[in-house]
Amino acid sequence: MAHPREVITLEAAVLRRWRGGDLAEMHRVVTEALPHLRPWMPWAAGNYSLDTAAEFLDLCDRNWHTGAAYTYAITVDGAIAGCIAMECRIGSGGLEIGYWLHPDYTGLGLATTGTAALVDEAFALPGIDHVEIWHDAANTASRRIPQRLGFTCVDRRSPSRDPRAGCEDGIDVIWRLTRPAQR
Repeated sequence: MAHPREVITLEAAVLRRWRGGDLAEMHRVVTEALPHLRPWMPWAAGNYSLDTAAEFLDLCDRNWHTGAAYTYAITVDGAIAGCIAMECRIGSGGLEIGYWLHPDYTGLGLATTGTAALVDEAFALPGIDHVEIWHDAANTASRRIPQRLGFTCVDRRSPSRDPRAGCEDGIDVIWRLTRPAQR
């Protein structure tokens, strides 16, 4: 089974697979970012315990090995700044990219450059012909990333759920980028 690179070096950051040794720093970063994440991330509701963080890291490792998801820490000068992932949950031939950043690292282009790098990784994998980004319609910051990278908005749908986080309006916006034709 083919996997993407475990470490991706960008101009201003490094994307790398999460490691068990990241537990304490990841827990601190998420805990500090909770007020910033809660409006958009249902998993950020309530307290974020060390046990929850350990479960996440364990899930990241299992998913990497099975190919269900490839989840990276976004690091800047060695410090964890956020998370970005490619997940196999949109059907055959596609990967969905999701991301979040600690508020100290927003506005620096990290999510955009990280997403661009993961698009390249996705299209290097056999059988992947499209990448999608899904976000709630109210999340304008998340919308700007696929717009900047040339994704096309392919759907807006009201899922069969109420908004799961505080600021969500409950409408999923789906952006798609299709693999360029090979010459």
